[in-house]
Amino acid sequence: MKNIEALYINGSWHPASRGETITVINPATQQPCASVPKANESDVISAIRAAHEAFESWAATSSQDRATLMHAAADEMQARYDDLVEAHVTSMGCPISLAGSLHIDAAIEGLHYYADLARKMDDVTTVDNVTIIKEPIGVCSFINPWNYPLHQLMGKVAPALAAGCTIVTKPAELTPLQDFIMAEIFHKVGLPPGVFNLVSGSGREIGPILSSHPQVDMVSFTGSTSAGIQVALSAADTVKRVCQELGGKSALIITEDADLDTAVRYGVADVMANTGQTCNALTRMLVPASRYTQAVQIAAAAASEQHIGDPRDPGVTMGPMASLRQKDTVIEYIKQGIAEGATLVYGGLETPPELETGAYVQPTIFADVTNNMTIAREEIFGPVLCMIAYDTLDDAIAMANDSVYGLAAGVYAKSQSDALAIARRLKAGQCYTQGAYFSIRAPFGGYKQSGNGREWGEHGLDEFVETKAVIAPLS
Repeated sequence: MKNIEALYINGSWHPASRGETITVINPATQQPCASVPKANESDVISAIRAAHEAFESWAATSSQDRATLMHAAADEMQARYDDLVEAHVTSMGCPISLAGSLHIDAAIEGLHYYADLARKMDDVTTVDNVTIIKEPIGVCSFINPWNYPLHQLMGKVAPALAAGCTIVTKPAELTPLQDFIMAEIFHKVGLPPGVFNLVSGSGREIGPILSSHPQVDMVSFTGSTSAGIQVALSAADTVKRVCQELGGKSALIITEDADLDTAVRYGVADVMANTGQTCNALTRMLVPASRYTQAVQIAAAAASEQHIGDPRDPGVTMGPMASLRQKDTVIEYIKQGIAEGATLVYGGLETPPELETGAYVQPTIFADVTNNMTIAREEIFGPVLCMIAYDTLDDAIAMANDSVYGLAAGVYAKSQSDALAIARRLKAGQCYTQGAYFSIRAPFGGYKQSGNGREWGEHGLDEFVETKAVIAPLS
């Protein structure tokens, strides 16, 4: 069991003020695997104060100096690749065969990517007598999720560092280990004290401080829509910028003339990745009524090919849920789907005897789902796919858009041009066409109750930038 004894504040390690700890549970074994310090209000305020005091000098560094440190940190992440993989296998049960590709690779690439974009902070635009310059927004609080803990951390930290901001970050209680590795990395490469600060603790206790403190200029939150609303309310009194990446219930439209086998298999794999704990997962599959029966058969076959089990087994493709609490949530949704009249065609409530100890849920396929069922309206956040039949393409687009969420969508059509025409009509921040996957160069964020602001891509840098106009006298 790994015992981490100190928070990282102002360039050094400090025990939590009250000496309390949080126990991290391995979701595959339900045994303690680590403990981390539990910060309280005074710890968080110390971290915010350190970031505030470090901001002026860090903001004044050259973009090249910031880029050099960021590239060095990304190289050190590569050197500690196995440690980062182990953190994800241990604390969230990600299969060891997938942890690198799902959680580590894009995070490393993203830090390099934003290091190269730091130069954009030097851009100056002059129009007549107006000069427009960019400045970093200031001190940033980051409240991170447990489902993609390193990936989402880097989606915030990397552009913030590139812009010249200073940071206080809080990992999810379930998955804090990779954040401490990153603190060690930033310390090793010589990031100045106070630029990156790490406080682990209870979201209910220290989240409101991180989002309301007057010396915090911007807060970025990834998590549920309900929690995001509370973050925004906490931030409102000080009128700080709030970036929210929240829930989703994304639809995949498969057209009449698409390659059905490839499209359905793509959709099933997308939902089952990371054991369904993906906010932009395409969890509603909309299929033409004329091809629906065949599509359900393909989906059931694809789900049966998932190998669920011990995440340390290199042949496993699906590990446990990140916690027993999340398992219970998913099981309740499966029960509700059955009660509402959806047809369970694969998976469901039963757990194989050898997996009863862990937080395991089978890959689950529901057919005969209608768009007004609870399982089609609410984010389940587990390996559950809802298959919905449609009559016309206009019907499919209307159903895809009939959601309080608008984080992502997918289209599988005969051609990319056909898919693009449909994608233009979908109310979602991202749309994956013809089997595409996530890209760090694509801005990521949602419409409607899926949040506001964008992460990744050049738009992700813009979230950390203040625009200043300098107006000279007309000659």
